[in-house]
Amino acid sequence: MKTLAGNNLFWLVKREFWEHRGGFLWAPLVTGGIFLLLNIMGIITAEVIGARHGVSIGASGKLQNVISQMDAGDMSQVGMALDMAMYSSMALIFVVLGFVVFFYCLGSIYDERRDRSILFWKSLPLSDTETVLSKVVSATLVAPVIATLAGIAAGILQLLIVAVTLSFHGINVWQLLMLAHPVRVTLNMIGHIPLYLLWALPSVGWLMACSAWARTKPFLWAIALPVATGLLVTWFGIMGLFNMSAGWFWQNIVARALFSAFPGASLIASDELIHTGNNNLDFMNLGNTYQLLGSVNLWIGVAAGAVLIAAAIWFRRWRDEG
Repeated sequence: MKTLAGNNLFWLVKREFWEHRGGFLWAPLVTGGIFLLLNIMGIITAEVIGARHGVSIGASGKLQNVISQMDAGDMSQVGMALDMAMYSSMALIFVVLGFVVFFYCLGSIYDERRDRSILFWKSLPLSDTETVLSKVVSATLVAPVIATLAGIAAGILQLLIVAVTLSFHGINVWQLLMLAHPVRVTLNMIGHIPLYLLWALPSVGWLMACSAWARTKPFLWAIALPVATGLLVTWFGIMGLFNMSAGWFWQNIVARALFSAFPGASLIASDELIHTGNNNLDFMNLGNTYQLLGSVNLWIGVAAGAVLIAAAIWFRRWRDEG
């Protein structure tokens, strides 16, 4: 029975991928391609404008001399800048991933009911639990894995573009690449996937619960309910009716419900991680980010997400298909 359930879940996840490959696969690939194209266009523009105004770094031969005279601290700063170039190419892809996951979860169950395909799927020997969990796995694992791989590829290409561009100005490509840390950046991004899965659960659960519960306009319900509740809490606080912090409610309830599916939200919420270490990018290292596992906020969110996912399963089972 466990093998059968595992096979069902595998094929359900595969179905979700093929039905939503535009968002899961093509959105990060196209975003990465557009980002790299814009960078190439920017470099060409800068070269043309520099040539028109007689500015030529390569002609003066100063850039290679500057690099040769750098000390260890300066080299570390150059390496950090190159790592930042890799991270920057991934950032836009992850923003797109957040929107993909948000709208995928919001329509994951509602769309089945709207086009009445849910009648077909319920006629198959598939449980509501398996179906909903396949959507959770697709949102929290399949989509971020694909986006991360696309981001890593874009980051490495971005690094090579920077290195090749500087090579035309007398800089040794291999000397420059040795200053970067592509392996560390890659491992950091892959290692963030489990943390993303855990941190995104409250948002994924809330959006899927709304998708399963709302008879119409799930987007409106998903946004309006937490925002309206936040406004009430703020108003009650102003009126002095009770002492709950409105800021705490907006950050830990409203923001967690609506924005946890966006990569990097955990770093913003755990502000102390950003100030960890001496290097400006130290907060991205796994040794620092995995401190989040000791956060009560994380595990309360996981528990809330599990309850909301269970609610989505219940609503899918009993909600009228009409």
